[in-house]
Amino acid sequence: MSVRLPSPDDIYDAGARIAPHAVLTPVLRHASLDAMVGAQLHFKCENLQRGGAFKFRGACNAVWSLSDEEVKGGVVTHSSGNHGNALAMAAATRGITAHVIVPEGAVRAKVEAIEQAGATLHRCAPSIAAREAKAAEIQQATGAVMVHPYADTRVMAGQGTLVLELLRQTEGLDAIITPIGGGGLQAGCAIAAHSISPTIAMYGAEPSGASDAAQSLARGARIEHFTPDTICDGLRALIGEPNLQALHEHRVDIITVSDEETIAAMKLLWQTLKLVVEVSSATVFAAVLKQRERFAGHRVGLVLTGGNVDIDALPW
Repeated sequence: MSVRLPSPDDIYDAGARIAPHAVLTPVLRHASLDAMVGAQLHFKCENLQRGGAFKFRGACNAVWSLSDEEVKGGVVTHSSGNHGNALAMAAATRGITAHVIVPEGAVRAKVEAIEQAGATLHRCAPSIAAREAKAAEIQQATGAVMVHPYADTRVMAGQGTLVLELLRQTEGLDAIITPIGGGGLQAGCAIAAHSISPTIAMYGAEPSGASDAAQSLARGARIEHFTPDTICDGLRALIGEPNLQALHEHRVDIITVSDEETIAAMKLLWQTLKLVVEVSSATVFAAVLKQRERFAGHRVGLVLTGGNVDIDALPW
């Protein structure tokens, strides 16, 4: 399957396709956080999605987009956690096999969730090249369909469905900010948002130790070789080629934040909203705290992408 950016119609179709399976997640607010930033903050709680992360949307859309003939060999992906869990759960809704390639060193709680969801696990070295090689090997052996974590039209379309919900739940948003890793979430969200409100500002929050998307945008070309150094395990992937195209086309502005700023934001969300979100999710709040003057007086949607935290290994 060629990787193209989804159209708005693809995203609306995805919304209808996943509706029987996905959770309509809530939007939370808190007066003290609004006062702290000088803006109206609307937190889209994808940490309360099935599997504890937004990833279920894209995986579910991909699985249910396939024909009966295509799914005979199951599906395969490589993932350090949430996407693998999501694909396993989505595969279970259709009664098919999911193969997940997990790199060594992945967060224990996330690997356990993938196993509990019923996936067949395959280990590999902690590099993108090793992940892709192992996935190709499994495809060849089983006939499984590859569902890439972010460079997949069906996945991007599924992720964009959260913005369709957010804009129905909260009218008049001036801006939406999501974490940036491989870029599948931001691509789908930007396309969905601008199909409804062409003037809405789109932002990505990226760890300063994994700022390949910001650097790629600045260079005007995708960085091919980059070694991430961040506690945000969900945001270590290189930006995908079609995803970078979406960032360009939709004028996405990226704000980089340090791990220290992100951990502080994670703690503050716990103290106020009473939500334990992944450190990767907290980048969006860290970015708004870091650049308060940019968001002052605006209505801002912040996507909290996941809540699969290892309570025995909190980052403080």
